[in-house]
Amino acid sequence: MDLRISDQDLAWKAKAKDFAERYLFPHEEELEANGRLPAETLARLRRAVVEQGLNAINHDKEDGGQGLSQLQQTLVNEEVGKATGTLWAILWHPPIPLKHGTLRQKQAYLVPSCRGERRASYAITEAGAGSDPRLVATRADYINGKYILSGEKWFVTTGDYADYLVVHAHVDGDPDKPTLFLVDKDLPGVRIKRMPKFMHTYVFGHPEFVFDAVELEPWRVLGGVGAGLELTKDWFVEARLQIAANCLGASIRAAEIANKWASERVQFGRAIRDFQAIEFMLADMAVDIMAMKSLVYRAAWEIDQGIDRKLVHARASAVKLYASETAGRVVDRALQILGGRGYMRENPVERLYRDIRVDRIWEGTSEIQRAIIGGQIKKRGLAPYTDWM
Repeated sequence: MDLRISDQDLAWKAKAKDFAERYLFPHEEELEANGRLPAETLARLRRAVVEQGLNAINHDKEDGGQGLSQLQQTLVNEEVGKATGTLWAILWHPPIPLKHGTLRQKQAYLVPSCRGERRASYAITEAGAGSDPRLVATRADYINGKYILSGEKWFVTTGDYADYLVVHAHVDGDPDKPTLFLVDKDLPGVRIKRMPKFMHTYVFGHPEFVFDAVELEPWRVLGGVGAGLELTKDWFVEARLQIAANCLGASIRAAEIANKWASERVQFGRAIRDFQAIEFMLADMAVDIMAMKSLVYRAAWEIDQGIDRKLVHARASAVKLYASETAGRVVDRALQILGGRGYMRENPVERLYRDIRVDRIWEGTSEIQRAIIGGQIKKRGLAPYTDWM
């Protein structure tokens, strides 16, 4: 088994590292202090993403993306995941279900999204529906040749910045007809209800949307009536793998900061790293990161080898679960090593501590990941997790 990463893959990693350090890190404290970045700054960063060739890394070149492999995407997401304030969201990944769009849909949404001319946001969660999508109450009734979309969506990440939404709704209120709709934000009946504030600082917002009898032409159905759940699963898989890579990057940055501080901080006549309590924390962090990186890279590599879609779904849950919970341990230890300085918002580790907490919640909680893994074991035995070839 050859575990070496190719020079081409490493070049993408280096490009992403340079981008994060040159374009994202300098805006961390400004974002934390003000809660938002100015529109002109966001526009400049958007241009930089295109100029550096990091736009739509998850889509094919013929659609305007970069056509990166899953491993290459992972390497990029790892490096930008080191930025606080979730500034990694500056790099856009148009939702993967868009690749199943019609020619008209691709020309109107996917291609301009890949170029950075448009931006999508995925809307699925509701007040009464999250982990169980069958409880979605948003409905699209087919009346006189059009779909009438009504309902509310919560936690629509980047929904304030996006200009259109991919909305998961039930046709005629039937949970057996989950369907995705392409909904422009400027359509009559679409409005933001409120912008809740959250524990972390996020470069964009997570607004709640109301859809009040929004009229939609049939061509706005993405992938066909009833195909919404399977397409949403594909989106969840992609999002979970991205989260895992971001967690890896955040863990590495926190560990590096803590390791440097442990060498510089002198107490009782010696560097604190010479005390076994600190040394053991650094050792545990290193092992956690090594294991996380091995798992995340391996899962990405397997996808590039074309493994079965069901295995991808099963293992994505394991990767997201392990990476998000491991990152929590690593960043917590890093903060402990830094002491009071680690508790100051001017310190990247403090910001990472708040940033990575949501990774155990969004795109499927840790408990949902365990339920998925347990369900796979019940159906297939332990093989999906123990018989890696």
